[in-house]
Amino acid sequence: MKVVTCLFLLLGLTACSTDPLLDSPDQPNRPYLPAADMADLQGHVALGQKLETAWWTLFNSGALNDLVHQAVDANPGLSAAKETLAQAQAAVEAEQGSQMPQVSLGAVTGRQLYGVALFGPSNFFIPPFTYYEVGPSFSWTPDLFGGGKHRVERQQALADYQQHQWEALYVALTGNVVAQAVQQATWRTDIDAVEHVIVCDERLRELTQRAVMTGSASRSDLVTAQTRLDTDRALLPALQQNYSLHAHTLAVLLGRGPGDGLPLDVRWEQLKLPAALPVSLPSELVHRRPDILAAEADLHAAGAALGVASANLYPSLTLSANMLQEALSPSRIFYAASNAWALAGAISVPVWDGGVLSAQRRAAEHAYRASLDNYRDTVVRAFGQVADALTALVHDDEAIVIFDDGARTSATALAIARQHVEAGDGNQVDVVQAERADAQMQRQLSDAHAARYLDAIRLFVALGGSPLPPLSSH
Repeated sequence: MKVVTCLFLLLGLTACSTDPLLDSPDQPNRPYLPAADMADLQGHVALGQKLETAWWTLFNSGALNDLVHQAVDANPGLSAAKETLAQAQAAVEAEQGSQMPQVSLGAVTGRQLYGVALFGPSNFFIPPFTYYEVGPSFSWTPDLFGGGKHRVERQQALADYQQHQWEALYVALTGNVVAQAVQQATWRTDIDAVEHVIVCDERLRELTQRAVMTGSASRSDLVTAQTRLDTDRALLPALQQNYSLHAHTLAVLLGRGPGDGLPLDVRWEQLKLPAALPVSLPSELVHRRPDILAAEADLHAAGAALGVASANLYPSLTLSANMLQEALSPSRIFYAASNAWALAGAISVPVWDGGVLSAQRRAAEHAYRASLDNYRDTVVRAFGQVADALTALVHDDEAIVIFDDGARTSATALAIARQHVEAGDGNQVDVVQAERADAQMQRQLSDAHAARYLDAIRLFVALGGSPLPPLSSH
């Protein structure tokens, strides 16, 4: 009776708490940029506007949308992350189940012989016998000091971490696909522009060669024309290699090797972003970026591990019971006389362990502090990435204005040169040179637009991407 009373007193200790006192992570309340810099963003971004759809649809390209969908459906890395998440979720269920009473049904049969010396000088002898046992057994370790609760909490936090890792991979994958497609379109446009320039160079060389033959140009002029042609031709191999590299990378992102067929090009004329891009408020960033959410889940896991280490310093109680049918022959195993049962309670109290448990708790506390610092570092880096992308967009738009003015000027110069030829007071060399200059300026303008597109992609990824689709759909 005293034993039972002690057990109930121990069970009453379940109200005790070993939850450690932990620092809560800061909830950042800061702007992306200083007020003066934010003022420069007027007209470039729509601050506070929520993005209700996938951000890549803002490029208004059906071909681009198809590429992203193919990658999400077929990318093996994303699929592996999904399976890892399912594994973590199953581990949560396993940990939850381990906290419940465990019941099993067992059966034992054996043959045994007792030694004569077991019964002392009586010289009593029991011949060998076969025995049979069957019945249920029960065991339970009550969560007296919250260790089990913290183990479940830690496993759930690890599952949350894997969830956010999948989300981060999804954001990175979609951003990478769009970036590779835009880069590929840029290289294709550059290749077309350089090929146009080379055609102009060839025409200029021919015109210069004719002028040399007529005596209106020197051999030096011809060498200059040939050097210009050779210089521009030398640009093509690197551009074509870059185009191939991005095509191969895009194929891999879509879950197939380059030998299985390269994805179709997204043409430059298919892409168009709005002038003002939607940007979420700074206060929403910590709730949208998967890496921040993953760091927060890691922090929760470290806090739960600290709770487990704290609970290990306290006593543990294990209750067990069984109800067996025991007999010497199978035919009598379910008779009333074969009934047997047992109840037991085991208490384990740490007394001396060489400081192991205390050291483990200190280690868990340091791990928690490290996770807290990592969380803060992740938040700061996130704000820095958003700020970088925002300022880059401002500078991109400034460059576009400059090159747009230059493109209009070169187009005007080309039109004037052609008018002079038509009027009879100009020559074809001026037209070709103006056409060459216009092609180069158009290439620079195209590259400026590409820079804005790529920085817009960086911004959307830095903001945490789009609302994520249900995990079950992929």
